[in-house]
Amino acid sequence: MNERYGADVLSPGWRDVGRTVIPSREAVRDLVVEEATTGFCGAVIRVEKKIVTLEDRHGKLRLFPLGAGFLIDGKPVVLVVPAANAPATRARTASGSMAVKDAPARIARASRIFVEGRHDAELVEKVWGADLRIEGVVVEYIEGVDNLEELLSGFRPGAGRRVGVLVDHLVPGSKESRIAEAVARGPHGRNVLVVGHPYVDVWQSVKPERLGLAAWPQVPRSVEWKHGICAALGWPHEDQADIARAWQRILGRVRSFADLEPQLLGRVEQLIDFVTAE
Repeated sequence: MNERYGADVLSPGWRDVGRTVIPSREAVRDLVVEEATTGFCGAVIRVEKKIVTLEDRHGKLRLFPLGAGFLIDGKPVVLVVPAANAPATRARTASGSMAVKDAPARIARASRIFVEGRHDAELVEKVWGADLRIEGVVVEYIEGVDNLEELLSGFRPGAGRRVGVLVDHLVPGSKESRIAEAVARGPHGRNVLVVGHPYVDVWQSVKPERLGLAAWPQVPRSVEWKHGICAALGWPHEDQADIARAWQRILGRVRSFADLEPQLLGRVEQLIDFVTAE
């Protein structure tokens, strides 16, 4: 006898009838995916705090939140954190690189990375310090880039003696961009790479939410930036000791690369690759 009315419409699973179910995929290392919104395609390098880092075939890194919005072979997937029972992985450094246990620091290379100030150097050391010691790369702060040409002339870059320079506020039309262009055209251009982030100061490369902020405060051009930031946040800012304490407060919120903006992450990785190229 035929069932006249079919199955119970309120039976379990009735809401899913006719609905397309997007499969989940674990974001395991080397899995190649495309981020649908931007079209960025790359292999999974690391996953930390629900953030996946992808590397494309040119070595460019991009960070994206896990979840929906990814494609594999043109088909949508939901990227998820690898299962807890997956084989144990090696420890990683704060930059996300594989940690090398008990490895001695390498004898310093002739090549160097220059950064503008002490705070830049301390931030690079905190996140990339383990990697730099393995590679034998020394980071020096040069107190601004106004005298960069003079410093390079004294350093005498050449084969096996490269210089990577990290610059604040490297945006079109800025003083920093003009200096970078002059270096690229100059006699040391082949062995010097000047890159930078768009922020007025390296403080801004720390994600504002790590400090409980929705965004970094806007500071009038007439006000010294660090003092303006401290004033806007209600922090002491009378003298340099106050500014130093404010920076230590910010730096203390940085635990790994996941606490920094991608605009800084990619540039530092680029410089490390440049000065360690054989």
